[in-house]
Amino acid sequence: MRDPAEDLRAIAFCLERALEPSYRVKAFRTAAATVDGLDRAELAARAGAGTLEELKGIGKVTALAITESLAGEEPNYLRRVQSLGAMPVSEGAAALRQALKGDCHTHSDWSDGGSPIEEMARAARDLGHEWVVLTDHSPRLTVARGLSPDRLREQLEVVRRLNQVLAEEADAGAPEFRVLTGIECDINEDGSLDQEPALLAEVDLVVASVHSKLRMPSADMTPRMVAAISNPHTDVLGHCTGRMRTANKNRPESEFDAEIVFAACAQFGVAVEVNSRPERLDPPKRLLRLALEAGCDVAIDTDAHAPGQLAWQELGCERAYLTGVTADRVVNTRSAEDLLAWTRQPPGGR
Repeated sequence: MRDPAEDLRAIAFCLERALEPSYRVKAFRTAAATVDGLDRAELAARAGAGTLEELKGIGKVTALAITESLAGEEPNYLRRVQSLGAMPVSEGAAALRQALKGDCHTHSDWSDGGSPIEEMARAARDLGHEWVVLTDHSPRLTVARGLSPDRLREQLEVVRRLNQVLAEEADAGAPEFRVLTGIECDINEDGSLDQEPALLAEVDLVVASVHSKLRMPSADMTPRMVAAISNPHTDVLGHCTGRMRTANKNRPESEFDAEIVFAACAQFGVAVEVNSRPERLDPPKRLLRLALEAGCDVAIDTDAHAPGQLAWQELGCERAYLTGVTADRVVNTRSAEDLLAWTRQPPGGR
């Protein structure tokens, strides 16, 4: 028996993976939420009577998908998008992806992501992960609805309750899974981090990223980044060059002394992020090789803002594999407990 809501979510997942327009994704996720709230008998009766479109959030395309699913058929729309956005990777990259146990950089609808925390968590679990770190933005990034200290405290409680639910589901036979708390913290112009130090100490993992003044001269950007890397709360240096490549936008790399920055990462035990977003793929290969030569560990992350984007990790694995990254250098090959043991060590002792 097929589940119409799950089929609708599967369509949305494929659209997200392919970076299709958000309104298309929203149509299927909204319809799935409507279906979740209906008794299957009522749903079937409406499908038979042709009245599904009377329901809020269900249109002609989603109604057809629901009807096909109720009949036990794979929706035609799902068949059409099944491979959308999927990119084949090498055997070595696939092996590296299999070694990953989690993702250190993800966003929810608490900041600029498109889906609730629980939906992101369940998608990560369905992909075979054991954990995921929730890293919504810090306050300064107002365009992304960055989390004020009070909102971050509220989110920590929401995650605590969700982990209780996930633990109960694991007791009932579901795969064990947990959400780790975190934040993607802006690196201010002076190198300080954009959140209360006490809160940074409380979360499980901190990704520090530059989001402003990206064209700052190297002579200023280098000490700015080093100051953030030396901060005892920083665990991962996010998308270090800040570059962006899309059909409509080509943002160049920030300029900094890579040898100094990566030497600082190695000294303070901060992982260099391999950002898997297709429009970022940051750092470029030449810099990733430099990071490895400097002795840095890496975190292969998706920077996902929607469930389907969690599948992008294979892109990061391909890039990492091609530059010589091995599983022992990747922090997210670790179990949740081992990752937490690493983040809780003093910077010089990692």
